[in-house]
Amino acid sequence: MHIDTATTDPVRVYQLLTGIVTPRPIAWVSTVSAAGVVNLAPFSFFNAFSANPPVVIFSPTLRRDRSKKDTLLNLEQVPEFVVNAATADQATAVNATSAELPPGDSEVSHAGLETTPSLHVRPPRVAGAPAALECRVRQIVPLGDGPIAGNLVIGDVLAIHVADTVLDAAGRVDPRKLRTVARLGADFWCHTSDLFEQKRP
Repeated sequence: MHIDTATTDPVRVYQLLTGIVTPRPIAWVSTVSAAGVVNLAPFSFFNAFSANPPVVIFSPTLRRDRSKKDTLLNLEQVPEFVVNAATADQATAVNATSAELPPGDSEVSHAGLETTPSLHVRPPRVAGAPAALECRVRQIVPLGDGPIAGNLVIGDVLAIHVADTVLDAAGRVDPRKLRTVARLGADFWCHTSDLFEQKRP
């Protein structure tokens, strides 16, 4: 099969990209509106891109009708967010927070979750998440204005929270204890517990 992206339906391009670029880590992002309503949603277009300064990037896409999702609208009003670790223990809740709710409703209560205040930003952290990154928006870069177009959110990491229970003896995050989940194509997810080690040359 061969396709030219310029002449292919964007939904088909999305399906192929998300099926090929795998596994994708999940940014479970909490934001808050100007009115104080907490939004919580998962995004699999996500990664860390710098350690000095510490920077993460994720991309909330536009809806198919080209409207902005609540996360993006919130960041334009209150340019702060928290990336909460999406773990196997909370995979069902992570998925539940992807539901399209009315703007005044919070995914936190919809998914039966609790939050805890952050130290440096207004959006709260997910109370049960064993790790979280408090971030301030550095820049939002719109990548298009058509259906499912991306919006690159670049965030400076102001604080890192890690539960002692997921650390190893050297103080590093132990992936066998953190047990994050990741996205594949379609409705498939994966666990990050099937590990192997290779020493860097």
